[in-house]
Amino acid sequence: MAITPFRLDVPQRDLDDLRERLARTRWADEVPGPGWSYGPPLGYLRELAEYWRDDYDWRAQEARLNEFPQHTTEIDGANIHFLHVRSPRPDALPLLITHGWPSSVAEYLDVIAPLTEAGFHLVVPSLPGYGLSGPTSDTGWGAERVARAWAELMRRLGYERYGLQGGDWGTWISRTLAINEPERVVGLHTNGMITFPSGDPDEFAKLTDADRARMARWQRYTDELYGYKLIQSTKPQSLAYSLADSPAGLLGWIVGVLKEWTDCEDTPEDAIDRDRILTTVMLYWLTNTAGSAARSFVETPDNSGKAEAEGVIEQLTGGTVPHGVAVFPKDVLAPVRPFAERINNVVRWTEYDRGGTFPAMEEPDVYVRDVREFFASLR
Repeated sequence: MAITPFRLDVPQRDLDDLRERLARTRWADEVPGPGWSYGPPLGYLRELAEYWRDDYDWRAQEARLNEFPQHTTEIDGANIHFLHVRSPRPDALPLLITHGWPSSVAEYLDVIAPLTEAGFHLVVPSLPGYGLSGPTSDTGWGAERVARAWAELMRRLGYERYGLQGGDWGTWISRTLAINEPERVVGLHTNGMITFPSGDPDEFAKLTDADRARMARWQRYTDELYGYKLIQSTKPQSLAYSLADSPAGLLGWIVGVLKEWTDCEDTPEDAIDRDRILTTVMLYWLTNTAGSAARSFVETPDNSGKAEAEGVIEQLTGGTVPHGVAVFPKDVLAPVRPFAERINNVVRWTEYDRGGTFPAMEEPDVYVRDVREFFASLR
C-alpha cells in the first residue's frame, strides 16, 4: 500500500555506456529506392543516432521530468511509476491518463500545466513493464489486469470520483476501467480508438462512404503496418535481445513506428520534436523495458484474426459511462463511428484535420481543448 516519492537520477555510467554503444554501432546496409517503405532509411537514422550520441542533453530532459511530482507503488506484484500533479483549483476533477506504445509519460509533458490550470488533478502512470515502472516479472498484464491496478491506484490516492483519458492501447485499458467502475468514473475520453464491426449485414448497409473508406484503410494497416504488432504479439522474446543490446536497433524500431503513426510528411520530426522522440526512446533504453513492453502485446485483444477467433468482438461489454472520442487523420486505425456507438455511450465525437496517434505531443493545444470541453459538462 506504500506510495514512495520518486526522483529520476540516472547514473552517469549508464549514459557513458549508451554513448559508447552508439559509437560502436555496426550499421546495416540498404538498397537505394525504398525510402521509408522498408523502415527508417540509413542516412536519416545514422544522423539521428549521431545527434543522440553527441548533442542530445538527457540531463535537461531528466530535469524537465523532475519538475513534476512522481511516485512509485507496488500493485499486484508490479512496480507502478506515476506522475501525480495536483491542480490549484478547489473544484478540480482527478483525471487518470493512460499512454500506449511506443510511448511513455513523456508524451504528456506539454499538456500537464494547461490541464492542471484547467482544473484537473492529473495521475499519469507508466504502464506495467514500460519505462519507469520497470520490467514486469510475470505474464497476464492485459487490459483487464491493468484496469484493476489503475482502480487500486486511484483508491490509494483517495480519489473516489474521477475521469479517464487514454490513447492507443490506453483506450482499451481506460474503457475496461470505465466498465468495471461506472459508479466512480464520471467520463471517458479517448483518442486512437479501435473499433470492430459486428458482422451484421444491416450494420454494413448503413455505413457511409466515409466509413467504408476508413475500413479500407485497415487493409493497409494489415498489409504494411502490422509487422510491429505481429512480431511483438507472437515472438517478443526473440526481439527483446536486440532491443536490449542495441540502442541503434531500439531507435530504428521506435522511429519506424512514429513515422507511420504520426501526422508527418518526411520524418517523424515533422510531428514531434527531435528531443522528445529521443526522450521516449531513452525511457525504454535506460530502464531496459523494450522487451517487457513487447511482451504486453501478447495480451492485447486486437490482434489480426485473434479478435474473431477468440470471440473478442462478441464478448465486448457495452459501456454506459459518457464517452468522448477525438479522431485524428493519422490515427493508426481510423475509428468508425457506428461501430463505436454500438457498444459505447458516445456523447461527443470530434474530428480534426491534423494530428496522429500521439496528439498530446503532436497537437497539444488541440488535445487540451478537446479534453477540457468534454469534461466541462460532467463535473
